[in-house]
Amino acid sequence: MADTRPNVLLITVDQWPGRMLGCAGHPTVLTPTLDQLARNGIRYTRAYAETPICIPARRTLMTGTTTRTHGDRVFGTTNTMPKHLPTIAQAFGGAGYQTLCVGKLHVYPPRDRIGFDNVLLSEEGRPHLGGPDDHDIFLADQGHPGKQFLHGMNNNNYMHRAWHLPEDCHVTNWASFAMAREIRRRDPTRPAFWCLSYTAPHPPLVPLQTYMDLYRQFEPPAPLTAPWSEDAANLPFALKMVRNYWPALAPHVLAEVRRAFYAMATHIDHQLRVVIGTLREEGLLDDTVILLTADHGDMLGDHGLYAKRTYYEGSGNIPCILVGRAADARVGTDRVDHRLVGLQDVMPTLLDLAGIPAPATVEGRSMLGAPRAVLTGDTLETNGATRMAHDGRHKLIWYPAGNAFQLFDLERDPDEIVNRAADADYAGVRGRLQEALAAAAWGSDLDQGWVKDGALLGFDPGPYPGKPDRSLSGQRGLHYPQPPAFAPGTMVGFPT
Repeated sequence: MADTRPNVLLITVDQWPGRMLGCAGHPTVLTPTLDQLARNGIRYTRAYAETPICIPARRTLMTGTTTRTHGDRVFGTTNTMPKHLPTIAQAFGGAGYQTLCVGKLHVYPPRDRIGFDNVLLSEEGRPHLGGPDDHDIFLADQGHPGKQFLHGMNNNNYMHRAWHLPEDCHVTNWASFAMAREIRRRDPTRPAFWCLSYTAPHPPLVPLQTYMDLYRQFEPPAPLTAPWSEDAANLPFALKMVRNYWPALAPHVLAEVRRAFYAMATHIDHQLRVVIGTLREEGLLDDTVILLTADHGDMLGDHGLYAKRTYYEGSGNIPCILVGRAADARVGTDRVDHRLVGLQDVMPTLLDLAGIPAPATVEGRSMLGAPRAVLTGDTLETNGATRMAHDGRHKLIWYPAGNAFQLFDLERDPDEIVNRAADADYAGVRGRLQEALAAAAWGSDLDQGWVKDGALLGFDPGPYPGKPDRSLSGQRGLHYPQPPAFAPGTMVGFPT
């Protein structure tokens, strides 16, 4: 008897803000493919990264659990995947699916397949962590050994230039080609779970010249600013750390950075068509569930901030588009859903649509089931620690260092201009969300007394001293011969 279960394609992009879609009303970025996918299914507007940092976000995504369960809200470069938590790949594989991941997996050790039958890896230049990188192998086969980073750009800052090698050597092209080829090489007797994990638009900002030229005709929107973000002296300690690490850019430089970032995004959008076209030509598209999301966003200069680790909309809010099988009434078409969604919900949603029970360890919920009332998030454990509670309309952000609070009414103030934390009219909302944060507290929050007897107390970090970036944000160099192994637990490219 033929297996009638759907194929499932999970697509992740890296550091892509939720609003950076044409279908979300962005005034500049071109995303025709993603816009069409949204018309073919549901776009979730209130999707968030519970921990907007690469590694912990991906642990949540792959296990369907919160940080309190999987154990990382920092950036644990040497944290292995908890063996007691079944991954999404293991759940699909245990149900008879063939499973494959192409792109960035961001686990330790890097060649740990975490349940996938096979992984074709592109890990952004981390050979010191052990194991060969498949994109690096491909570049060597094309006559470019170790040259991935000879453009001189960096994974953690906003310098930019055009890609320096042939177009087919770009990691976005390689990932799309590798996934399309593996779809053609599938076992035709079993359904498949495919994970396509693009590394862009995360820096290094090295778009193809074609896409950089495309954006010359557009003027990117000006960065957001607000009274609270203009008051540099009274910024929360954690934000002072971010500003010290990524100093302000001149307006004309920031405009160019945004063009390069948008160029990287549109490049993905167009390359994704190759994968979808392959599914169509193989006769699989109508029987394939597709979900696209990101590990986190990027502030891109809004409120004088860059990159991730904060819970403002640019960083914490992520794209989330779900496409069901053709004529799937549960998913439907051309829908916009404003429920609260987290990365923990991806695994149970896809298992639900494949008719596979979620493991008992999963804490997320299907995006097609009952909505949640509050979503909490937590990131980091020292001076940069930040916590969030969101009820779908109001977002409370707590900075334990200095015990600073911000409360935004996203229905009235989607750009987070007015901090309502001290507004008497919002006292009830703040109280409810503080209770949610206290209930979600674990680890250092409790051990160091930041949360005690249900009260959020925080701590005094002292004055912020500032610190220069001696490593140039963890700049990569020549990778042939392979760089020597060095302290794998050392974090680089990170404000401290």
